[in-house]
Amino acid sequence: MILTVTLNTALDITYRVRSLRPHTSHRVTEVVERPGGKGLNVARVLAALGHEVTVTGFTGGATGRIVQDRLTAVPGLVDALVPVTGSTRRTIAVVDERSGDTTQLNEPGPTVTPAEWSAFQEAYEDLVPSVSAVALCGSLPPGVPVGAYAGLIRTAKAAGIPVLLDTSGEALRRGVAARPDILKPNADELAELTGSHEPLRATQDARRRGALAVVASLGKEGLLATTAQGRWRATPPAPVPGNPTGAGDSVAAGLLSGLVEQLPWPDRLTRAVALSAATVLSPVAGEFDRAAYEDLLARVVADRA
Repeated sequence: MILTVTLNTALDITYRVRSLRPHTSHRVTEVVERPGGKGLNVARVLAALGHEVTVTGFTGGATGRIVQDRLTAVPGLVDALVPVTGSTRRTIAVVDERSGDTTQLNEPGPTVTPAEWSAFQEAYEDLVPSVSAVALCGSLPPGVPVGAYAGLIRTAKAAGIPVLLDTSGEALRRGVAARPDILKPNADELAELTGSHEPLRATQDARRRGALAVVASLGKEGLLATTAQGRWRATPPAPVPGNPTGAGDSVAAGLLSGLVEQLPWPDRLTRAVALSAATVLSPVAGEFDRAAYEDLLARVVADRA
């Protein structure tokens, strides 16, 4: 069982329009709603890969009830979300069918009270001993301490459970010092953490700050991994057009599944790149195209960096 933590869950709503133009009205050609937030995206991909997954974090209000109702339809996924009095946020993705570009609008999350945060910590401590790995993903809602992920990492590692961290800003800076097993920033997050825009140097710096392994998402350039076993680059065989929303979460799912399956690093990276590209090709944000994934998995190569 893998545990994913999404402190700022969401209901992801995707609108498709023929052409997105400012200052005009648009007819929406399709609307898709699904549970969202980075950790829930990771969980859904892991479940599709055949892993049993427990999801936790916060949920509240009418939107939160919709999220939980939709989660019950995902095979292999267990709902352990903790209730709050505030309302779960919504995120709106507007897909321009003509250009393929996506415009994202993210609401703030609910304000979490100290009592609600304490209740979550107790629930998390109860869950950790029964899982094989933990993913801590996404932003922190208002009211949650900025060092929250650092504390959650320490709790898991004290129980001997490996942790993947995927967040940004001050939560990332504090979290990396708690020595997560895998840190998965994108290029901007990595540069903000280290001050370096040269990916190889920045991943090495992030390891010195505490991460045992750093896997940087570099967009069309794929992934760069710096680990205790070596450094690798893995890239898709060709540029992939489409909706990139959720592609980084599929990377996290690929890395986490490879970790619990004890795959060597090159195989973890090829899986992660193939999943990411297949997510971009999917018409719905945060899902992946199964046929494209299986085709790409045979063609992605991880080389020593």
